[in-house]
Amino acid sequence: MSALTGKVAWVTGAGSGIGQAAAVALAKEGATVVLTGRRREPLQDTAGAIKQAGGKAVVKPGDLMKAAAVTRIAADIDRKFGRCDILVNNAGLNILERSWKQLSPAGAEQVIDGNLSSAFYCTTAVLPLMRRHKDGVLIHTSSVAGRQPSLLSGPAYSAAKHGVVAMSHTINMEECVNGIRSCVVCPGEVATPILDKRPVPVTREERARMAQSEDVGDLIRYIACLPPRIVINEVMINPTWNRGYVANLQRGKA
Repeated sequence: MSALTGKVAWVTGAGSGIGQAAAVALAKEGATVVLTGRRREPLQDTAGAIKQAGGKAVVKPGDLMKAAAVTRIAADIDRKFGRCDILVNNAGLNILERSWKQLSPAGAEQVIDGNLSSAFYCTTAVLPLMRRHKDGVLIHTSSVAGRQPSLLSGPAYSAAKHGVVAMSHTINMEECVNGIRSCVVCPGEVATPILDKRPVPVTREERARMAQSEDVGDLIRYIACLPPRIVINEVMINPTWNRGYVANLQRGKA
């Protein structure tokens, strides 16, 4: 029997990148995976890959920046399965106009809602389901920018991802007595479609040296499969060829 047989996992941002890789990895471990994102077509592609591999997936599209949409999807999960054992809070976005001199109130709202508010909405929606079973694990995709403020990622993204880190730790502080565990994953550069929103384009060669979606997806699978007595509070994952480190070395030689 696979480690997650009988479990239900809700993965947000499941249409591409880390979310897609995590959904496939969890399904291969036996979980029934609920796939959420704004667009149905990419979610159906993920569901097709899962079903082709012999797994089970349900497509539940929705705009997670709207609390009502999150509440509706969580209620659907409860109605259909009566449980949600794993939440992968992976939905996120960034914008091109991200520096302070470019950032508008509407841009800040989009980034903060897309990365932080959506994670809060999903968390508050699933915790009652997890408390019911005195078990559950929440895994949140933050960023290295959630620990080290970054002008590359922009102030709004850095602030939102710092918020995700804080959110995750407070879940453990309060919900540990209910058997609920929360882990925040802080990736460095990962070759995902969000790179297309970088003001300076990233080359194919640079992307090949970065961490890949499957690397982070497998880490999420590992965290989800840990025994209930164990929580990894926070974990950072980076490419070996760390462009920040390399730039510092080059400046040191100048």
